Amino acid sequence: MSAPVLLAIGLLGGAGAVARVVLDRAITRRAASDLPLGILAVNLSGALLLGLLAGAGLHGDAGRLLGAGLLGAYTTFSTWMLQTLRLAQDGRRGLAALNVVASLVLGLGAVWLGRRLGALA
Repeated sequence: MSAPVLLAIGLLGGAGAVARVVLDRAITRRAASDLPLGILAVNLSGALLLGLLAGAGLHGDAGRLLGAGLLGAYTTFSTWMLQTLRLAQDGRRGLAALNVVASLVLGLGAVWLGRRLGALA
């Protein structure tokens, strides 16, 4: 992999991280829910977009740039897990379980749908 591609991955990763924070905050401010809907929306939209890339057959440097760089920094497993742990520690085990189940089921559905839609392109 060339140095320009590595640099571009880093730049797109920064853009993805900023997009994650912006979307998470926008949804969290508007949501009247104790469930971390901002990160759920980020991860589901990222799964859908990554599925689209996979379905469209994007690979090589373009796949690395968009998949690992942009979407890899946009989606966040660690924040999802931390928010789930905090819910459980606060005695909200039902919400913690809902966060895990909803994220997994809806995330798999989003990446499946994205692959289907990407294959049509």
